[in-house]
Amino acid sequence: MATRFLPSLSYHALANDLEGVNFSSIRSGTLDERDRWSAEARLRYYSSLYPVVEVDSSYYAMPSEENSRLWVERTPEGFTFNVKAFRLFTGHLTQTEVLPADLCLQLGTNRRVYCKDVGDDIKDEMWERFAGALEPLRAAGSLGLIHFQLPPSVRLGRRLMQHVEECIRRLPGHPVSVEFGHKDWRQGPERVADTLAWLRDIGAVHTVVDGPQEAVNSVPAVWEATHPEIALVRLHGRNNIAYNMSMNSAAERFEYDYLDDELAELAGEAVRLAFKVKNTHIILNNCYEDKGQRNALTFMRKLLEDAR
Repeated sequence: MATRFLPSLSYHALANDLEGVNFSSIRSGTLDERDRWSAEARLRYYSSLYPVVEVDSSYYAMPSEENSRLWVERTPEGFTFNVKAFRLFTGHLTQTEVLPADLCLQLGTNRRVYCKDVGDDIKDEMWERFAGALEPLRAAGSLGLIHFQLPPSVRLGRRLMQHVEECIRRLPGHPVSVEFGHKDWRQGPERVADTLAWLRDIGAVHTVVDGPQEAVNSVPAVWEATHPEIALVRLHGRNNIAYNMSMNSAAERFEYDYLDDELAELAGEAVRLAFKVKNTHIILNNCYEDKGQRNALTFMRKLLEDAR
């Protein structure tokens, strides 16, 4: 499966390094043409523009140690990779065909499984391979957050909390970010405060989400940090119509071109959040065509304007 990277910004890195970006050389057509480039060329190009990328393909299929090694070799020192956790670990229904072939055989005739359906031996092996695949990134100091994007069908309760805590135990020494898919944790200020306190207690990074607000599974943004080192903001776009529709590709659900005024408002919030932590990552997940890339460049400008 082809690796897809989402354009991402690191506020503190931008504050120091953004003046070196040649914005005049970045045109919409150039960004559109990136799909015809090799994976190596795309990554080198991204790392010339952004200080961080999010690895999206690791959600759909297990990452490999070889790819991690190549990513390190193809990016400058100090470049950071946030990596999405594999879908089996996030509680999503997973087709067994995307599992490693030897483990898929052990599951017999099962075609789709949840994490709870997988035996402890297979689960242990999956976690070990996932962590091992990321080791070259960790060893090079290039591994940022491991991001757990939880399904919108699962409410925040004791079972989900125990699952998240297990994920953190499985990845000792790795910073973990959590994004809730169901908005029930936003039901009242006391519930929000309790959830944020729990994330602080377990050492997890809360994910600030910007997305459609008319969708039944929309999660309003909570601009708070739960980890002293890092905060995470993910921008999904605000396409209320497509957000929950069945599309040919996942990217079509996030087809949205942020207005400059919207990005300016979000940049202001991000700057205020950045004062609470050592580093802040902003992920542009409106990944249809080149909208995320163009919006990321505009966001960079807005951050600089707001920080001055």
